[in-house]
Amino acid sequence: MSKFRPSACVLSIPRRRASTAAVCVLALCIAACTPPPDTPTDKPTEPRATGLRDAVRAPLDTAEGAQTTVDEAAAKQRQAIEDAGG
Repeated sequence: MSKFRPSACVLSIPRRRASTAAVCVLALCIAACTPPPDTPTDKPTEPRATGLRDAVRAPLDTAEGAQTTVDEAAAKQRQAIEDAGG
């Protein structure tokens, strides 16, 4: 007669499948417990790269100011030429 081993009856599922199932159940529990994503707000977020943006924008602003000065000087010169009869 063979001895009755209760542990052999209880472990009818192989241990690998049992551990895989346990990991899957744990992953589902963790996923179910995560909070919902934040709701979007009406106000857009402020840009964070202001230093870089300012460093790029400063020479462009200077060039625009210089262009305005050149355009005004050219207009004065054209007007002076017209006034002189030319």
